[in-house]
Amino acid sequence: MSEPSASAAIVFDHVTLRRGAREIVRDAHFSIPTGSVTAVLGPSGAGKSTLLNAVVGELRPASGRIEVLGETLPRPNVRSLFALRKRMGVLLQGNGLLSDLDVFENVALPLRTHTDLPDEVIAELVLMKLHAVGLREAAQLEPTQLSGGMARRVALARAMVMDPPLMLYDEPLTGLDPIACGVIVDLIRRLNDNLGMTSLVITHHVHETLTIADRVLVIANAGIVFDGAPDALTRSTDPLLRQFLDGAPDGPIGFDYRGSAKAAAHG
Repeated sequence: MSEPSASAAIVFDHVTLRRGAREIVRDAHFSIPTGSVTAVLGPSGAGKSTLLNAVVGELRPASGRIEVLGETLPRPNVRSLFALRKRMGVLLQGNGLLSDLDVFENVALPLRTHTDLPDEVIAELVLMKLHAVGLREAAQLEPTQLSGGMARRVALARAMVMDPPLMLYDEPLTGLDPIACGVIVDLIRRLNDNLGMTSLVITHHVHETLTIADRVLVIANAGIVFDGAPDALTRSTDPLLRQFLDGAPDGPIGFDYRGSAKAAAHG
């Protein structure tokens, strides 16, 4: 496992996360380098979304220390938490577009909510971000007129309209066809590099995401079971990692809820 770095965008220092009595992630110890694209992989229910909830401050660690963009979590008050969240962009797997607003106004919403910028500046910023995702000409469309891939790109434009230094992607490829997946994957990498961001991608789409990731974390059996480069993961002969990568039904990763919960609680 990598040692937390002072220059990291995200640091987990021996963090344990729980949901009620159930231990989801135990003694996680890693850092996400500034400027990198890091993929967080793992089977369903392994704790990927729980990890994301901890990064945005929705879930307090049961033990250990979390640091995001130089700020320690949990924050001392709601105001300071909201100030930190303004520096994060989040792309939800359900897109979260508002049906009563057109594409332009959906993307403009964070700017109208969190800034006092004049309309002409907002318009310039919105069109710039729509151009970045290839949808400048779709500004006046309604969300119902968008394909799944287009809606995901609009949501991406909205997530980055405030130029956040940290982008968080929650299953960004879910529900998309292979071409749309390719477009989103390319945008994640290209926007991360062009805009100088750090990106954390929570996903179960292994092979598509490995093509753009600088490094990979794999969560399974309530722990971080891999932390390293994509090529090291694909070359691994570890039975647990091979089961996940190859989609094998039998192996070290258990799928019985009661057994997994018991192991997590007493492991």
